[in-house]
Amino acid sequence: MDDSVKKLVDEGKAFIHPGVLFIDDSHLLDLEAFSFLGRALESELVPIIILATNRGITTIRGTDVKSPMGFPLDLIDRSVIIATHEYDAESIKEILRIRAREEKVTIENDALDRLTKIGSETSLRYAVQLLSLASQNAKIQKHDSVTIEDVERVDSLFMDTQKATEHLRKYEEKLLYH
Repeated sequence: MDDSVKKLVDEGKAFIHPGVLFIDDSHLLDLEAFSFLGRALESELVPIIILATNRGITTIRGTDVKSPMGFPLDLIDRSVIIATHEYDAESIKEILRIRAREEKVTIENDALDRLTKIGSETSLRYAVQLLSLASQNAKIQKHDSVTIEDVERVDSLFMDTQKATEHLRKYEEKLLYH
């Protein structure tokens, strides 16, 4: 094990456990964190590290250097990159169906179709959030299952990221301090 990594472990500032380390939104790591991960990869424990991000070319935090995914190039050179793709409507529908089942939510077919359309136009994450909100709305309305009206009600109350961005741009003069 590298002396500096060993020192961090000895000081109780870091822990290395053999196995898999999954870091979501890893573009938020700074250069020091990437340096630590690089040293960990060279250690005798050699953990499997999975870094997930949705960024393209972006600045490495703590520097003014731009690189793919905001990762240092020496780390990218030592990586196996797995490309992901957007879900199609059928995949979104099936994921929503599974999520509803896991949350013990009964949903009508037209409501599921509407959520699928919303997910295709915005994001799966937003559609999943609306499913939970529509379920709550259905309970308040004393519906036995989530209806299209429940989905449309919560969709009218909340905004996905794109709508929120447009809203902020429209009203930015009123929202900012000058």
